[in-house]
Amino acid sequence: MYERKLPLQFECGLHLFMEVMNGKWKINLIWCIYNGIRRPGELHRRIPKASRRLLDVQLKQLTDLGIITKTIFDQRPLKVEYELTSLGLTLIPVIEVTAQWGETHRNALEPLFQL
Repeated sequence: MYERKLPLQFECGLHLFMEVMNGKWKINLIWCIYNGIRRPGELHRRIPKASRRLLDVQLKQLTDLGIITKTIFDQRPLKVEYELTSLGLTLIPVIEVTAQWGETHRNALEPLFQL
């Protein structure tokens, strides 16, 4: 298991936010869950570029942070669903503003990534 070499430092709220959102697919996972995609298989199909293991790791991290909850239904076959917590719902306006910023500056930035 990974062990940090340097201690976390949270001089300001931005550092804390960056640590919570640290992970390539976390914002996508939060957005998908917010939009009603709650089952692990559905999330994996919605984000096909991510490996199943990586999504599972990031879902666990979001659960541990209290951003989402995981419900396991006692049935066969096993059924699992994720849902945003009240803390997780507070991230939605931040994600919406971030997405709007990307759309606003798409024409200037997108060509820079097409090397």
